[in-house]
Amino acid sequence: MPLDTLPQVRLKIARRSSHPWIFQKMVEKPAQRLPGGSVADIVDRDGQWVGRGFYNGHSRIALRVLTTDPNEAIDADYFRRRLEGAISLRRQVLALDAVTDSYRLVHSEGDGLSGLVVDRFGSTIVLEFFAAGMYRFRETLVEILQGHFPESQFYWFAEEHVQKQESFDCRPPEAPPPGIITEHGLRFRVAPGSKHKTGFFLDQRDNRKMLARFCKGKRVLDLCCNTGGFSVYAKALGEAEEVVGIDLDEQALALAKQNANLNQARARFVQADLFAWLREVLPSGQRFDVVVLDPSKQTRDREEVGFALKRYFDMNRLALQSIAPGGIFLTCSCTGLVSEEEFLESVRRASWQAGRSVQVLQIGGAAPDHPFLLHAPEGRYLKAVFCRVS
Repeated sequence: MPLDTLPQVRLKIARRSSHPWIFQKMVEKPAQRLPGGSVADIVDRDGQWVGRGFYNGHSRIALRVLTTDPNEAIDADYFRRRLEGAISLRRQVLALDAVTDSYRLVHSEGDGLSGLVVDRFGSTIVLEFFAAGMYRFRETLVEILQGHFPESQFYWFAEEHVQKQESFDCRPPEAPPPGIITEHGLRFRVAPGSKHKTGFFLDQRDNRKMLARFCKGKRVLDLCCNTGGFSVYAKALGEAEEVVGIDLDEQALALAKQNANLNQARARFVQADLFAWLREVLPSGQRFDVVVLDPSKQTRDREEVGFALKRYFDMNRLALQSIAPGGIFLTCSCTGLVSEEEFLESVRRASWQAGRSVQVLQIGGAAPDHPFLLHAPEGRYLKAVFCRVS
């Protein structure tokens, strides 16, 4: 669509932020009805042009600003430039191909593509849509990515709550068969199209390697082990004496066992609720030298942050009691609505209740293929706190 014929959306406010999200309450309802995900010009309350992006009258995020250059169209060339920049960061700057055949190619706002996540798993590329506008450009996105990864197969999806919030119907293609990826010389089976995000937790890559440094000859407990990433690293790369992985999800544990076998890593996986399992084990006096606690996201709702922090407190209080004196504890939060400060305070309170002293060695986050913008800090969601416990 020519730039001079784009629909216009007016703000109720002066635009004094460079954040790519503009919320519904800040936006005047357009005179004409616009389909969800339409490309529109954005003007402030004084009629001053401030940007161009996706408009969605159904979404809490009414506008996603994609460009502040009045001469830049949101078309195939736009997406080609953005995707080439994102791919260059991973392949040329971060040189990830030397470490793994699987990494995040696009991290939404962090790569200037609000509402889109793209992960590469070997020969499979997975697109996850968080915005109706991005979904409307899916064929363009796949075509551009195909040019960079010609031997790849493609899969895309959007979670149900996103489709409801953004009011669009995402119809994914048939899921590709599970494949094998490599990371730091280790092998993992991933299953895009399963309920575990886009297939594998790529964001913990560097934290998995860091954890392996502490595991030689140690007893390791991996709570909320999911598909066994930390467990496999602890045994195969870290040379742990014993590894126990706990998770409630039967499907995830089946993959964890396969991943351990792929790497000749002997580990014991137990299907159990971590609270029930720890309460049963702790009275026996069993303690572990290294403990990992990496639970799933605790809330997507700002109103439930208090409940999420209570969950983190309860989980950490029990996990801390399972650590031998002088042991290593890696505790994680992937709940973006919980800040690092709030999470650390929750762990501090848990350690006091557990009667343990926690010495923080390092606070990590997602691997660098998950960049975030300083003016869009929501992209920094993962907190990974390495501690020594006495």
